[in-house]
Amino acid sequence: MLSTTFDVFKSALKADPTVSPSDLARVMKLVRSRPDATPTAPAEVRMVRRKEAAHILSRSLRSVDQLAAAGMLTKKRLPGRQRAAGFLLEDVLNLVRG
Repeated sequence: MLSTTFDVFKSALKADPTVSPSDLARVMKLVRSRPDATPTAPAEVRMVRRKEAAHILSRSLRSVDQLAAAGMLTKKRLPGRQRAAGFLLEDVLNLVRG
């Protein structure tokens, strides 16, 4: 949780007349102690085209197409597009790892 979000939450609880100061302190302590309260960076998602996937796998473009047809690789499309743009790098690397 960002510090600004925490400040907004704290201000809202302070403005509520039904929340006692001891309840406010207890709730704020609980929110601060949460292990997932620290901001995390989103995982990087990278797409590779057929040619790059073929190079990583040390295979031909035709082999990559066959892997996709067999369901071992999933083609990904960009929003609003009809054709696939490529494959997720993580999927290609998982195939290399076995």
